[in-house]
Amino acid sequence: MPTFHELFGGAPEVRTDAPGRVNLIGEHTDYQEGFVLPLAIPQRTRVELRRRADRQVVVWSAEDPSGGPPQPFALGEEQRGRGWVDYIQGVTVAAANAGHRLGGFEARLESDVPVGSGLSSSAALEVALLRALREAFALTFDDVALALVAQKTETEFVGAPIGVMDQMASSLADTRSALFLDTRTLAFERVPLPGAARLVVIDSGVTHSHATGDYRVRREEAEGAARALGVAVLRDVSATDPRVEELPEPLCRRARHVVTENARVEAAVVAMRRDDLKTLGALLYASHASLRDDYQVSVPELDRLVELARGVPEVYGARVTGGGFGGSVVLVARRDAAPDLAHRLAETYARETGRTPRVIVP
Repeated sequence: MPTFHELFGGAPEVRTDAPGRVNLIGEHTDYQEGFVLPLAIPQRTRVELRRRADRQVVVWSAEDPSGGPPQPFALGEEQRGRGWVDYIQGVTVAAANAGHRLGGFEARLESDVPVGSGLSSSAALEVALLRALREAFALTFDDVALALVAQKTETEFVGAPIGVMDQMASSLADTRSALFLDTRTLAFERVPLPGAARLVVIDSGVTHSHATGDYRVRREEAEGAARALGVAVLRDVSATDPRVEELPEPLCRRARHVVTENARVEAAVVAMRRDDLKTLGALLYASHASLRDDYQVSVPELDRLVELARGVPEVYGARVTGGGFGGSVVLVARRDAAPDLAHRLAETYARETGRTPRVIVP
């Protein structure tokens, strides 16, 4: 794998990184101004960067599937349709639109955050690059503003209609505590995981993409449910509001998931503060059932992983994590048993489905 010096003929001025994330609970709530509870994962995207004297940007990625040379573009002349380079172009466009002055640069990217696994590889890239640009060009945004610029990369340039959770988690979360985030106000609090528990994350081997149609349809359906209920967003609807059940299909299911999921996030925070792993686990299973039946974003492979986890006594709870339609599951397990059971579950799942899973955490 070529070094920065081999690619660009010199040394980088700046080195930064940012993590992927796993969402413990609170799925498909962030674009309805609801609550989420993500954590960072150990896997990170790393950026090495050096300024140029012109307006050219030249980037190389170790994850470029073509294995090609560094890719150029000019600031102010960004054009969509260049695959992974769109995320770099989207960052420069979003930063400029937010009033931040950039010059040209050279950048080398490398990541061990799995792509298409529901663990926010794109957010890790955006946040790591924005951290490098902030340092290299003495930009003045804080970590929350950085996350908002990163989100606009995807919503306004790449074309993925996501909420703000992924970028906020990559910018603010750590691996030891969950980030309890109100996506309406952007207020956040770090809630430590109970000491007896450990997270397990298993990639199902079924990839997904937020920029494709299914995710977009779910968001449109949630927005339609909000309009039918006379509110701007479903955050403003109670989980006990009887009008939800009166909505036509599939809007009633979509609304029911969002309003009950918001309530589950708040209950999960209470359970974590009390070290109540039984309740926390039950909330994860309930979240998965809601995502499977009401929001309909699970797939049979993810359902099977969750059911396999349910049969392991050392697992408190499990659910699909991320946008769905593939990706990963997250489990809360007994701390001392987590590494062994993770690999046993992955092996059983692989044998039953023919898929190639990967244990991401631990």
